[in-house]
Amino acid sequence: MSDQTDSMSELAELIKHWGKELGFQQVGICRPSPERHAEYYQQWLDNGYHGEMDYMRSRAALRLDPLELHPKTRSIIAVRMDYLPPDVDTVKILDHPTRAYISRYALGRDYHKTLRKRLAMLADKISAHAGPASQRPFVDSAPVLERACAERAGLGWIGKNTMLINPKAGSWFFLGELFTELELPVDQPHTEKHCGSCKACLDICPTQAFAGPFELDARKCISYLTIELNGAIPKQFRKAIGNRVFGCDDCQLICPWNKFAKPTDEQDFKPRHGLDSAELVDLFMWDEETFSRNTQGSPIKRIGYERWLRNLAIGLGNGQRCEKVTAALQARLNFSPLVHEHVQWALKQLNA
Repeated sequence: MSDQTDSMSELAELIKHWGKELGFQQVGICRPSPERHAEYYQQWLDNGYHGEMDYMRSRAALRLDPLELHPKTRSIIAVRMDYLPPDVDTVKILDHPTRAYISRYALGRDYHKTLRKRLAMLADKISAHAGPASQRPFVDSAPVLERACAERAGLGWIGKNTMLINPKAGSWFFLGELFTELELPVDQPHTEKHCGSCKACLDICPTQAFAGPFELDARKCISYLTIELNGAIPKQFRKAIGNRVFGCDDCQLICPWNKFAKPTDEQDFKPRHGLDSAELVDLFMWDEETFSRNTQGSPIKRIGYERWLRNLAIGLGNGQRCEKVTAALQARLNFSPLVHEHVQWALKQLNA
């Protein structure tokens, strides 16, 4: 074994150690090879499963070949950071018709900023030890097939619910990548999937968004409908949405592997502004200034106030009728044509 190989092996171990110090629960390394998922991804696009997410198609070439994104890349450092908030009774909130269910990842600060900052710090440590190197951090807003990268780097396998699953940590975690020109030794990839005959995630989906195992039709997914979709939410999905006003976690909540998930100690991911147990009507009564203030630095901010009201109107329509709810809905009736449609639907549901 050459001295250079020894030094790269030593550096890889240091990178994993530094990663743990920076708050990542796991660090793995893989090569920037063209994705073996390319055929599957293209078929997913051809099926129209991406819906209005046109960026998924327009930047497909970058997703399918990491070298198109960062030509000097010789290794990809993939990281995992757990986000499951402690002391949040998720199932109880889903079963409470007057409470708002917000996907667990969105209860705290925007993870993009947290992970990108830590990845930049990791890059600085690498450069300080190994000398200047071309490196670039990515979180999921960049055109990277991050679950495929993480699978190749040994962080887990892509499950039937299309989430990355780790045998010791379930799936309640964020992923990030650091592209580097350093040729580091790679980790053993996950080549086997350990879902077996289980299809609990497919069966529990409220909108039946899975076309089959490992195949998600985003157009039916509540996360897509409440976050990515700009216009009206199709009527056939509104009842099934229930009180889920930003995202959905059902296919993770039911997954047996998540019994191994551990609550996070990361302060950035702790719930803010009581969003883990808020009443639907109270959130609906926020004015635009309150929404902007309370979602500052939050993933929720990206949908904007109008779609926030749209989503909450559906939640209220699926909840319990009372004078406070009816008055709140009527007060927002003429906010915009989009909100008007969903408020009308909600009032009709409550009066049925």
